[in-house]
Amino acid sequence: MCLPPSSVAVVLGTRPELVKLAPLIHELGDATRLVHTGQHWDEAMSGRFLRDLDLPRPELLTGVGGRPRAGQIAQSLGQLDAAFAEDRPAAVVVQGDTNATLAGALAANAREIPLVHVEAGLRSFDRAMPEEHNRVMVDHVSDLLCAATGENVANLRAESLAEDRIELTGNTVVEVVRRQLPDGAARAALLAAHGLRPDAYVLATVHRPENTDTAEALGAVLAELDRIARAGTPVLFPMHPRTRAAVERFGLDGLLERLAVTGPVGYGDFLGLACHAALLVSDSGGVQEECTVLGRPLLVVRRSTERPEAVAAGFAALVRPGEELGTLARAWLSDTPERLARLAATPSPYGDGLASARIAALTAALAGPAGRQALPSAA
Repeated sequence: MCLPPSSVAVVLGTRPELVKLAPLIHELGDATRLVHTGQHWDEAMSGRFLRDLDLPRPELLTGVGGRPRAGQIAQSLGQLDAAFAEDRPAAVVVQGDTNATLAGALAANAREIPLVHVEAGLRSFDRAMPEEHNRVMVDHVSDLLCAATGENVANLRAESLAEDRIELTGNTVVEVVRRQLPDGAARAALLAAHGLRPDAYVLATVHRPENTDTAEALGAVLAELDRIARAGTPVLFPMHPRTRAAVERFGLDGLLERLAVTGPVGYGDFLGLACHAALLVSDSGGVQEECTVLGRPLLVVRRSTERPEAVAAGFAALVRPGEELGTLARAWLSDTPERLARLAATPSPYGDGLASARIAALTAALAGPAGRQALPSAA
């Protein structure tokens, strides 16, 4: 790969993007110019992720975090446009569906810089999700669409996006999980530190607005986790700052008494804990992918998902907060050995662990003179 140093701007703004783009950043090496919008930035958590993932210190935008969606996009877009005008990259890479993703895509498009969208073609078909709007807009202005699965490719074709812009690459999550999962001894020590036994506990995370913006939704989730714990299965609950604030705001502290509540954990520690959980309960998009690599069952507490592959393969199920969550959790916990054996023999639908090498090679080709000349804007 013959790209000049700092010639590919990788724009991101959240910790999940750091995780998913880490192997691609490593593949690009010195060609990477890492730009963080500050959408989710705090030194303790984001700095820890940078260190854990062995990533370079990014250029950090200012005044973005804490704003509403339009403010985040506008503030990021203005600063990115100025940065790209002053030091024009040969290509811009964005990932997923965040506000940072959309801002990076619009900034590249405005400056006619080749744009790569990693994880293109995801669709929930739920217009109530801001992320759905972000991902659709980014796909339609991208020059290279790196789709993780055949279903993602089909979604792009259904929207009449040009075939020569679409590449089936697999998902970088496979290699991320394989590289970041602690070894057996470290996982054993991690479980011992939390007083847990393998295949005998629930690991839960909740942070999305649909589950934390109302007392009814959050209370319904926590009540079912409390019921699981009261029945004798430990529930480990690393609590997101958004969720902690919501618990305090709604006065739901009593539902945490039987749960093993911790602060957010590092990515490697989370994988180590997930690797031995009898059941995962989460509203995270990333966990829907990670569970397929770890071979663990997941109940997705959401009304819709843009990752139906995990459900189709038998790793996950969509559930609503409340009784539906509790009923299915008890059913799945009742046949843990059989379920874990079945999932261990089921391949992940997200590829072979070579996605980042494919995407890096495609990005290098697009960023080179021949790739730029092939773009419509260069005609």
